[in-house]
Amino acid sequence: MTNRDKMHTGDLYLPDDPAIEVEQKRYLDRLYDYNHTRPSEPAKQQEILHELFADLGENCYVEPPFHANFGGHHVHFGVNVYANFNLTMVDDTHIYVGDHTMIGPNVTLATAGHPINAELRSRNYQYNMPIHIGRNCWLGAGVIVLPGITIGDNVVVGAGSIVTKDLPDNVVAVGDPCHVLRPVNAHDREFYFKDRRIDPDLFEK
Repeated sequence: MTNRDKMHTGDLYLPDDPAIEVEQKRYLDRLYDYNHTRPSEPAKQQEILHELFADLGENCYVEPPFHANFGGHHVHFGVNVYANFNLTMVDDTHIYVGDHTMIGPNVTLATAGHPINAELRSRNYQYNMPIHIGRNCWLGAGVIVLPGITIGDNVVVGAGSIVTKDLPDNVVAVGDPCHVLRPVNAHDREFYFKDRRIDPDLFEK
């Protein structure tokens, strides 16, 4: 099995393989083009994102600058996904983001890790574990998601949280390490921020 194959198996491998580096630089060159588009060039931005991503649903947008180890080549977005400035995706293996998910500024989704053992780490060994983020999630500003994490549907992750364990559906989770604060509940259908009430008519539209 080649180093390229091991990128997606969770096995230890050597990322400084020339075969990997040539492919990676090709994607990073195209990512450079994306990050140097103008806000007035949405068609060009969409064209490049479709080239870069493994899957990109309708009505997705990633605010430049966007950073990704493989330029998004191993990233799968559903429909209506929005990511704010400075999204960093360590996409050495696959990252899946469900429909209608919102990603705040300065979020990091990291699939790659290195052995704790210093000898192996000094020889540059790496492993990758995929990340799965469900539908209708909101990751607040500065959230970090670690390798191998699964986040369920309808989850809100508070700003600055570091997600070290899987999160179930329909919860608000916060902290470092991130933990479930409470379920999404009836209160959230009545209020959108502190004492600010939601117009009930909005649910009819």
